Amino acid sequence: MSQKEITKAGPLFDDNGDLILKGYAKHNFFDYNKEKLKTGALKLKEWDYYYIGSGNFGLALTIADNGYMALLSVSFLDFIHKSEITKSEMKWFTAGKTNLPRTTKSGDVSLQTKSAYLIFKNSGKGRLLKGYYENFRGKDKLEFEIKLGEEPDESITMLTPFNKPKHFYYNQKINCIPAVGSFRIGGDIYRFEEGLSSGTLDWGRGVWTYKNTWYWGSLSTRAHGVPFGFNIGYGFGDTSAASENVIFYDGKAHKFNNIDFGIPQKDGTDDFLGVWHFKSDDGRLDMTFTPLFDRASDTNAVIIRSNQHQVFGSYSGTAILDDGRRIEFKNKIGFAEKVYNKW
Repeated sequence: MSQKEITKAGPLFDDNGDLILKGYAKHNFFDYNKEKLKTGALKLKEWDYYYIGSGNFGLALTIADNGYMALLSVSFLDFIHKSEITKSEMKWFTAGKTNLPRTTKSGDVSLQTKSAYLIFKNSGKGRLLKGYYENFRGKDKLEFEIKLGEEPDESITMLTPFNKPKHFYYNQKINCIPAVGSFRIGGDIYRFEEGLSSGTLDWGRGVWTYKNTWYWGSLSTRAHGVPFGFNIGYGFGDTSAASENVIFYDGKAHKFNNIDFGIPQKDGTDDFLGVWHFKSDDGRLDMTFTPLFDRASDTNAVIIRSNQHQVFGSYSGTAILDDGRRIEFKNKIGFAEKVYNKW
């Protein structure tokens, strides 16, 4: 596979609403000129997804506007007790009125429902995530306030077409963002300690085909005393120009080719709680993934469906950087997922 790196800024869409640029970049300097799109507001899907993790627990936060509905979602991940709580609410036929930012450089977004409120503030130098969710654990309320520091120098931005005109996926994944803060559920307080916690941002904008299956894995941690992680995945459109597979080490991105997720099989079906074996075709990343639990959900409304398996667990293995350095890591908490959508 070729790995086409884009190093110059420019608009994303031509006057026909088709993606001009295709490939990956280590910096997001593009003009998301979505006024050129021709598919209509109900087909445009936009989201900001944050995951903040430490060794013992994590918190996942989503604000999304998928055209026909907006979504607010919060997940509490307990790695000690191997359990999770996810609560979500929707608003129908929002058609982009949630006003998610056109750039990751700045801009705020918020969403409020009867039971919950999330706000993501971005000053350009850091982020503040705040909110609450009533009756999150029984009658216990969840409240949180988390500060994310300056993002690393490099991340990965994907400009990916689908094999259908006017369909695309514009996505930036920022790993290893310094995090500090806390959240409370009832009387229980969980703290993200400075130097021990990291945030990840999945910033997605796109017009998708109706049916698709994607695979995504992510890790943000520390190795050899510096920030280390990776973003891996496929199924997000036509990735012939570039994969989205990248290793992050000390603020720099190290690109590599294809990767096989190696989901184990049992009786002819995916065994999500078995041990996975990931291996890239160029040997740059070789690791096992031992699941703790599967944050599974299957929303099926006949013409709309989302069957998700986001599995949290521990990664162990080796990564080879662009300069040949070999990074070993063991029992680092991250996640891997397989998601099937009709949307």
